[in-house]
Amino acid sequence: MKPSPSVSHRFVTARAPRPSRTPRRLLLLAVRLLPVPLLAAAMLLPSLSSAQTTPAPSATPPAGDANIAAYKAAQDGAKAPAQSADAQPADPPPADAASKPEARDAAAAQDSATPSAPPPAGDANIEAVKAAQAGQATEPTPAAPTGAVPAKRDTLSAQILLERAHFSPGEIDGQGGANTRRAIAAYQRSQGLTESGELDEATWTALEALGPALVDYTISAQDVAGPFAQVPDDMMEKSKLSTLGYASATEALAEKFRSSPALLQRLNPGKSLDVAGTALTVPNLAGLAAPPKAAKVVVDKSDSSVALIDAAGRTYARFPASTGSEHDPLPVGEWKINGVSVDPAFHYNPELFWDADPAHSKARIPPGPNNPVGVAWVDLSKPHYGIHGTPEPQTIGKTQSHGCIRLTNWSARELAQAVTAGTPALLQE
Repeated sequence: MKPSPSVSHRFVTARAPRPSRTPRRLLLLAVRLLPVPLLAAAMLLPSLSSAQTTPAPSATPPAGDANIAAYKAAQDGAKAPAQSADAQPADPPPADAASKPEARDAAAAQDSATPSAPPPAGDANIEAVKAAQAGQATEPTPAAPTGAVPAKRDTLSAQILLERAHFSPGEIDGQGGANTRRAIAAYQRSQGLTESGELDEATWTALEALGPALVDYTISAQDVAGPFAQVPDDMMEKSKLSTLGYASATEALAEKFRSSPALLQRLNPGKSLDVAGTALTVPNLAGLAAPPKAAKVVVDKSDSSVALIDAAGRTYARFPASTGSEHDPLPVGEWKINGVSVDPAFHYNPELFWDADPAHSKARIPPGPNNPVGVAWVDLSKPHYGIHGTPEPQTIGKTQSHGCIRLTNWSARELAQAVTAGTPALLQE
């Protein structure tokens, strides 16, 4: 029997049976009847399920030096071992830790740094780990100068550094006084700092840039070779000697380091200052470079000083001085330098000294650091007057002179190196 076309057509085009709508209606009815909390929980289930399958983001570096390995593993994508359930957390920081200055400084440094992967608090080595992983070299901490003694901000250090700057406080003793205050004020003025005569932060910063104040030194054989001999006080007795050298190795060392013998002994308690091979702590003043040539020299009685002035009118060196007396006043005026004599003999004429011994006669006093005019004589165009050294550095700026201008031996030597014949010299009150 031939199938009916209509039947075949109905079979080919027939749709699947429509599902019953009853289960859907029952589900909607059940949802309407559920309490609100249960409904919220049901809505969260899909989110929680998907969260369990989502990979965790890369971990922030763990705190503490003990966890650097875990930090490296996290950076490399490795999986750090899980912490056991009974492990105790690290002790929390003290409640006031964030209020301490170093904590505030560290926080400020981290805030200003690149925001990616900041190192955890309390772990100074993680930056080095990160640099090593990136193939970068860490910058080494600079070493202290060889032979330098740890710095201190005290009067002694200030005196030494002022001397290094050619603003001499006179004989260095660690005690301070008028010479030191005047040297500080003059140095501040030369540097464009507030001129107070006090050691403020800006002054210390400028001085400390000049190098260490104290260094190690070993006494050499030359330091103790001599000859050493006591120097008589009487001028006629001095004239009988061939030289007026140092009385002792201690005196020679003290002058070498521009300081008092007592200071050297305080810096080196229990040590002999006259034995070669002895290791000492000394002022960092050996072998200082001479100051540049001066355009003018100014001797100022008002602050007991001799200053070197450059062509621009700037004071670049200053030395304390003894400048005349009531009997022999400073010859105020504009003079010139006639010349310089290093390690001079002194031609003693008792008629030029109001306090000379009547029994004395003219005499040649031999050269040497204990000569009455020291190691240098800078001759002025004013007859019988000059700027010179002294065998008694502790008196400079504190006692009067016989009309000439007296400096310490080391200051007189620096002055002699900075002037030539014809250099103007202004002597003022």
